[in-house]
Amino acid sequence: QVQLVESGGGLVQAGGSLRLSCVASGRTFSRYVMGWFRQAPGKEREFVAAISWSNGVTYYADSVKGRFTISRDNTKNTVYLQMNSLKPEATAVYYCAVDGSGGPVSWSAGDYDYWGQGTQVTVSS
Repeated sequence: QVQLVESGGGLVQAGGSLRLSCVASGRTFSRYVMGWFRQAPGKEREFVAAISWSNGVTYYADSVKGRFTISRDNTKNTVYLQMNSLKPEATAVYYCAVDGSGGPVSWSAGDYDYWGQGTQVTVSS
């Protein structure tokens, strides 16, 4: 089992910034991907960003490119999501997730095996 604990959510004005953190513990994988997803009320969970833990290659949804940055700290088993120039439409619960399959990075939530409890991000206009 893998345990994921997110933190860093909160209320911010449009144009502001937040940094989310996700600490992983438990089972380890030789090759895995950590991703961030978000889910707004009444909407499906959507891909935000992902990082390959082995080589650090990153992937972003078009809607956040240039404003969000995903990074990792191997020594702390932690992945971060730096969110800048936030817009009201970014309001959602943000989840981190692990895909331990060793396959290519997936944008599909169904391909991720483990999920955190989520952290609320609210962007006011």
